Amino acid sequence: MRKFIHIAIMFVMALAFINNPFTDQYVSGLKQETGAVPVSKSKDLLYEEITAKKDEYSIPAQDAKIDRVWKAIPGLNGIEVDVEASYKKMKSEKKFNEDKLVFKQIEPKVKLKDLPPSPVYKGHPEKPMVSFIINVAWGNEYLSGMLATLKEHNVSASFFLEGRWVKNNPELARMIMDAGHEVGNHSYTHPDMKVISSAKTREEIQKTNDVIEATMDEKLSKPITWFAPPSGSYRDETVKIAAEKDLGTVMWTVDTVDWKKPSPDVLINRVLSKVHNGALILMHPTDSTEKSLDRLITGLKQKNLQIGTVSELLSEKRIQNRENNNQDFGKNNNNNIN
Repeated sequence: MRKFIHIAIMFVMALAFINNPFTDQYVSGLKQETGAVPVSKSKDLLYEEITAKKDEYSIPAQDAKIDRVWKAIPGLNGIEVDVEASYKKMKSEKKFNEDKLVFKQIEPKVKLKDLPPSPVYKGHPEKPMVSFIINVAWGNEYLSGMLATLKEHNVSASFFLEGRWVKNNPELARMIMDAGHEVGNHSYTHPDMKVISSAKTREEIQKTNDVIEATMDEKLSKPITWFAPPSGSYRDETVKIAAEKDLGTVMWTVDTVDWKKPSPDVLINRVLSKVHNGALILMHPTDSTEKSLDRLITGLKQKNLQIGTVSELLSEKRIQNRENNNQDFGKNNNNNIN
């Protein structure tokens, strides 16, 4: 009888353990975890595949440097696959799709601003962009036509304004700014910066900054960043003084020589035969330039070159070609870039 009672007690205890709600939760949890394994594993495999392949699409960043011939050359951002963003775009299909890769830009360790003061003659040679440097100290009658052509092509240029010209032509100066173009410093009286004194150099640069800022007032969307020495004449101290004023010194790689009044065909051929990635193209408001500008812009675009401001060209940021969306990043040139 006593043995029977022991067996009965053990049976009741076992039954109670099995029907315990904590036991039910534990077993239920095991079932859920077991059921979730295939889904989690599927997600992990896709994530791991993107991670494993990302190096195939990576491009290292390039530091800015001082070249013995070309002086300061800007750096260029690197490219890296954004694994999380790419995974989110692919997870609905649950398979790797190269066309849905998303990229992010990686900044170089050394940027143009980190270099000692040195003039800039061109942008990075792997960046498919050029910039118009338009020095303005005269040629008022051609400005409206040039601005209209730039607007028609949705092109932004960098206008380097002589301070004395701005003082005498505030309406035209505002018209340039209103059109969304970048404005730079071109000295006040157009002197030979290579031979004037340090004090005079400071005066020329500061006075021009002051008159531009006063004329533009709230229209000046960003501080003046660049200085273009008249006739490209400077000495090392000129560049250092400009840097003291937080201005980079800009030269050019391709000259239209428009002041010699070439025919449009000659001017266009001169530029298109010499142009390259990163070219800074010098021009002025002249009859030759006004008549050439439309065809020149078209020719540059046909060479798959974007046209941007000096600041855009000399930045480290990579670009996408507006025409075919495939120029400047990744192994597969058809993706998103951040």
